[in-house]
Formats: sequence, C-alpha cells, structure tokens
Amino acid sequence: MRFGARIARFSSPLSLLFSPNPSHLRRNLFSSAPSAKACRLNNECGEFLPWLQQKAGSEISTVLFLGNSIFGKSLYASRAIQAGDCVLKVPYSAQITLDMLPLEISQLLLHGIDNVSRLALVLMAEQKLGAVHIASSASESEWAPYINSLPHMDEMHNTIFWSKDELCIIYQSPVYKETLEQKEHIEKEYSAIQPVLDQFPQIFGDTQLETFMHAYALVSSRAWRTSKGVSLIPFADFLNHDGMSDSVLLSDDSKEISEVIADRNYTVDEEVMIRYGKFSNATLLLDFGFTLPHNIHDQVQLMMDMPSEDPLYVAKLELLHRHCLPKSTNSQTSKTNSTGSSFIIKEVRSHGGKGKGIPQALLAFARVLSATSLEELKEMALEAAENDGRLARRPLKNKDREIRAHSILLSQLNYMVQGHDAAVEMLDSCSIPETSSHLSIRRKMGRDLLAGELRVLQSAHDWLTNHCASLRTQC
Repeated sequence: MRFGARIARFSSPLSLLFSPNPSHLRRNLFSSAPSAKACRLNNECGEFLPWLQQKAGSEISTVLFLGNSIFGKSLYASRAIQAGDCVLKVPYSAQITLDMLPLEISQLLLHGIDNVSRLALVLMAEQKLGAVHIASSASESEWAPYINSLPHMDEMHNTIFWSKDELCIIYQSPVYKETLEQKEHIEKEYSAIQPVLDQFPQIFGDTQLETFMHAYALVSSRAWRTSKGVSLIPFADFLNHDGMSDSVLLSDDSKEISEVIADRNYTVDEEVMIRYGKFSNATLLLDFGFTLPHNIHDQVQLMMDMPSEDPLYVAKLELLHRHCLPKSTNSQTSKTNSTGSSFIIKEVRSHGGKGKGIPQALLAFARVLSATSLEELKEMALEAAENDGRLARRPLKNKDREIRAHSILLSQLNYMVQGHDAAVEMLDSCSIPETSSHLSIRRKMGRDLLAGELRVLQSAHDWLTNHCASLRTQC
C-alpha cells in the first residue's frame, strides 16, 4: 500500500487534491451539518455510484451514498461503519489518468509542461464531449456522469479566481503573492499549450485561458498523485477534509486499486471524511478553495532580507552559500537589490522551552545577518567546521550578539503581527450587503487565513520576547 494525498503544491508526497465545492465551506460557515434527511431528499446523484460500478466492473462501496445537500456533494454512511472498515475501493480502470491523453497530442507538448496541465487537457477533451452531449443528446463521453458532477468555475473559491479587490483582503498574507505567481504559472502553461490546442479543434473546441484555468484548478484541487503521475478518482474525490482524521487514500499497485479505510466509527447518515494532508489554511485556500476556522496545521512563510548596503553583504552571502543555508532572491525586494531567504514558522505552543516552531535555520540566518565584523563571520565558520558543519545553529557565546540576532527576528515578526492584526480588525469591522454572499464567503476565508497566521506570528513573537528578556538577565 502507498499513501496518496491530494496534490497541493506544498505537500511532499503528491497528495490527494480535492475540489473546492460548497460542501467544504460548511466547516467554516455553519456550526452544524445539514440534516441527513435533507441530504437524502435532495439527492440527485443516485445514479452516479451504479454508473461508476458498472464502468469499474466491481463494487465501489456498499457503505456510502452520495448526498446532494444544500452545501454541495458529500459522502455519507448508508449503514454503520466501524473503524478499520474499507469504505470504498476504486480500481485504476475507473480513474482518469495521464495515459488517456492521445499520443499525438502528448508528443507535441513541450517537455516542461507539468502533469496537472496534461491531465487538465484530458478533462477539457471530456468536457468538450459533454458539450456535444448536451447539444445533441448523444453522449460520446464515457465519463459524462463524472464530468457533469464537477463544480463550475463560479462555485470554486481558490484564490486564483478572486478579483483584485477580493485579493486585497489577504494582501498581508504570503498567499497574496503566491496567488499571483500561480496565475502567472497557469498563463505560461496555457501559452505553451495553446498551439497544440489550436491543432485539434475537434478534440478541444475553441478554448480560452479561462477554460484552461478552470480545468487546471479542477485537477489541482481534486487529483491524487499516483504511480501513473496524477489521477482523478471519481467518488473518492467527494470525500471532504477533516484535518484531525487519520483516514487517507491508499493505493495498491499490485491490486490496482485505490481505497480508504475508516479511522473511526460512523453512524448511519453521518458524513464520512478523510484528511487531505497536514495542510495550513494558506494551502487549503490557494489550492482547494476553503479554510478552517482554527487550523492546527497553520504556518507562515517568513522572508528575511539581507540589505545590499550591508558592508559585509558579499562575505555573508558567500558564508551562507558555503553552508547551504536557505537563500533566494525575493522578487518583492528586487528593486532595492536585496537578497532574501524564505522560512516556514509554525505555532510556538510554549513561551518557554526551545521555541519549537521557529526553525533553527532561521535563527542561524539571523545570527549571520547580525554580524558586524569579519571576525564574527570567521568564528561562525570555524565553529561549524569543528562541529557538525551546520552554520550558526548554536547560540552565540556572546549574549549581547545573541540578543542582537533575536532582536532582528523580533523586529520582522512585530512588523508582520501589526499588519495582520490591522487586516483582521478591518475585516471584523466591515459590513457586507446581504446580497453579496460570494464576497461574504471569501471574506470569511480571508479572516480564517489571516487570523491563523496572526496566531502563529504572535506565538513566535511572544517566545522571542521572553527569550530575549531571559538572555538579558544572564548578561
């Protein structure tokens, strides 16, 4: 068995990508689930599972039904489920995979085109057949029931679909910049693919960037990374996300099936959920289009810049490069000719202790950044050579210098805390017209994102404040 997770860009295994549909929003916007009775009465998907089982030539599930509640499609227990039960099995033959892309098209695609784009083309071809079906009532797509179940673009809340004004809500978050980068990436993929699309109008029709972006988002939010690269797995992708669940999608290449094992007991008509991955709200919002009110996996990307006017700029960069500390060009500061490094901060759950959540590489970077002489840099290099080779991972012997390094971090965190705090306060004070339900949903998501990042930043800020105070007492 091999773990499969949704294919969020920040996950290390290619993970299961789930589509952001309104049912995901229930965890953010509503305190209770819709009644099971409402799910059954409004269920318009009763033929989906029989269709899929006929296509697979095997049973997919005997314990789940696809409910169509007012919040969207979800999977519910049709009978009592015990922890350890297999709740569904989808054979590889009933999955949409990259090898479905015609060879004559695949051979024309540039080598650098990513797998999400390639599977998006498969989806676009099936969507074209679905459009033919609607027009002629003669379906040519064997996947029509699945294709027709996918959310429309106006039902998706991934930040790439947000307007400029809506994106301003999350300007303080790194997700703002990441959204712009993701949109730019998709546009570049489309530009590289468009000449191929134009050669096969009978397969793809008259495609536009918007069409491709929709298909790309469907794949990147629903697909799983599998031994075939990236796969859409019908029925399994209706499972919603619970960050506390231990249930995940498993793939067995020897049996050629993907399956889910229940991690707990479920009663009849209770919604069955899995964990997409240990994803922060930043990842959930950017890649899946939903957030959680209090996400225990929240984290923040922190950029630390090294000003080019630093007299030791060249020596510090050389030292960092020699010892492989994170170093990257920060496009936001390129106008000032700065070099920055990106670090991931997690919530520090104790004001004392070792500050777990603040990466050692970040502390090391701050120590290098705080150096004011070549002698200090040489001391750091010598200490690294005499120990495990890692640069500035141990506290500086000089307490004043150690305080100076931590104060640099504290200053950056204080700046980010103030920005996030002001943004959350503004969202709390804004009134939204009752007719703007779309904006209301996205503001709620923006607040979840910013509040979670603020909690992480504040925890790191508090730890550093206490740690600096402790160091001063030792001087």
